[in-house]
Amino acid sequence: MNEEDSKAVRKYAEKQLKLKRDFREYLVVYAFVSALTTGIWLIATPGFYFWPGWVMFGMGIAAVIAGLEAYGKLSPKPITQAEIDAEVERLKTKR
Repeated sequence: MNEEDSKAVRKYAEKQLKLKRDFREYLVVYAFVSALTTGIWLIATPGFYFWPGWVMFGMGIAAVIAGLEAYGKLSPKPITQAEIDAEVERLKTKR
């Protein structure tokens, strides 16, 4: 692995660590907002339509997307110099 590839991998690793930290922070916010809206619902309209479910649902969708980006398949892998060289060769032969 050359120096350029090492830098790309390091930059990718830093990005992934930030995404993972941001995801954990989002889960804390999600739990707080869910508890807060449920508490408001219990005080204001107990037994009535459970509207905090909509808040939890919307934030839950965002949590799934953030989790997939941090830990799953939505996160692209870094492009290596070897991949660039292979693509250049492929394009040269296409002419």
